[in-house]
Amino acid sequence: MSTVILGIESSCDDTSAAVMRDGLLLSNVIAAQSVHEAYGGVVPELASRAHQQNIVPVVSEAIRRAGIERSELSAIAFTRGPGLLGSLLVGVSFAKGLAASLRIPMIEVNHLHAHVLAHFIRTEENTDAPRPRFPFLCLLVSGGNSQIIRVDSPFDMEIIGRTIDDAAGEAFDKCAKVMGLGYPGGPVVNRLAAEGNPAAFSFARPNVAAYDYSFSGLKTSFLYTIRDRLAVEPDFVERRKADLCASLQACIVEVLMRKLRKAAHDLRIAEVALAGGVSANSALRDALLDHAAELGWTVHIPPLRFTTDNAAMVAVTGHYKYQRRDFCGMDVQPYARVQPPG
Repeated sequence: MSTVILGIESSCDDTSAAVMRDGLLLSNVIAAQSVHEAYGGVVPELASRAHQQNIVPVVSEAIRRAGIERSELSAIAFTRGPGLLGSLLVGVSFAKGLAASLRIPMIEVNHLHAHVLAHFIRTEENTDAPRPRFPFLCLLVSGGNSQIIRVDSPFDMEIIGRTIDDAAGEAFDKCAKVMGLGYPGGPVVNRLAAEGNPAAFSFARPNVAAYDYSFSGLKTSFLYTIRDRLAVEPDFVERRKADLCASLQACIVEVLMRKLRKAAHDLRIAEVALAGGVSANSALRDALLDHAAELGWTVHIPPLRFTTDNAAMVAVTGHYKYQRRDFCGMDVQPYARVQPPG
């Protein structure tokens, strides 16, 4: 008998639902929230309200596109955390209600764990695509997290490096906001950087211990550069926007890759993967490919549609957990703060 998993993701500002049968993705529906653009960042209260409006139609559409009936569902996997508590509550509460009505088990999923396992999503188009071999290193970079994770199995993961302050995605977004590029800033910086000179400006490259990251100093250096140049050139940002973006992007990518390179060398692991929203950045992807050619790494870069928050990664994590009968009870509560994946 086949196993059909419904995945639900509501950790931030995207409401998503996906259906997976025996590890094969049948549907993945995402409803984004444009309301936050006017505020330059996600407003938690607005996000949770939008989730309440979106979750029923999104789940219904995912089930419709999968071509199944609700009665065929074997279990419901949902993001428990980390994330925005109000947003998570919507997804968790809906999962509880639907699971109770269908009398099927629930599977709690760590958001970061799911990002790593996004590499194991199978679709009709990529059924035979190579997957990471264990052990591998995963560079997980997003708006809230920058981590290097050693992955020994779908359930055995260890965070060996993490940011001690800002995440890479946060640095992109905050620096973009200073330049008036809107939110989210990362994709805009990526686009403008293609037209600029990555060596035009030099920003601070904090180097903290071991495999950890720090981006607050870089962000401050960027802010001071703009402040000082605007004092003598009022049109500085507009005139040099592409160069600023290219230099900022080059700096962030170099910092990320330096620590990843060190970890791969020290641990003697040549199997390397990217995950998280910032893994959509073209310069970071190119840097990983360059390192693969130079150092003999085998690299795994997720399809763009599986880089940002999505329920397909929740469903595939649920698929693996279902095989172990790793279920949770109705008393489970969401958590906002970061917990180790697994």
